[in-house]
Amino acid sequence: MDEIVTDVVAPEDLKRFEEKYKSELAKGSVSKETKFEYAWCLIRSKYSNDIVKGIQLLEDLVQKSPKDDQRDFLFYLAVANYRLKEYERALKYIRILLRNEPGNKQALDLEELINQALKKDGLVGMAIVGGIGLGVAGLAGLIGMAVAKSTKSAKS
Repeated sequence: MDEIVTDVVAPEDLKRFEEKYKSELAKGSVSKETKFEYAWCLIRSKYSNDIVKGIQLLEDLVQKSPKDDQRDFLFYLAVANYRLKEYERALKYIRILLRNEPGNKQALDLEELINQALKKDGLVGMAIVGGIGLGVAGLAGLIGMAVAKSTKSAKS
């Protein structure tokens, strides 16, 4: 599963599919296949702006497609959001897919990967919050000691 979420598109492939997409767009209509291929390239980009653009294309495909055709769009929406560290959104998309296909092994593997990232992210978040809390407590202690010293010296 790691290879799917870490795969980076070759710049020449991205350019080729972008040209195909823009060519069809200029003619007035982009096929579902072309839009998907371009979105698939975009979500594998190393640039977050490209990934966001790919997400927009995939979301459009999901909205305009029958339920039976949504599997790949939902899967890659989950992958794209995972790559952006938007784990809650990634989980939302993969769970919609799993609701339709509860035995989908690839989706189950991705769900597990997302859950692991959420736990890791949560632990890191708790450590940061805990560190901030300790810092504030330490600062409050220093201020308290300074106030106590100044009060003591004022009494002398």
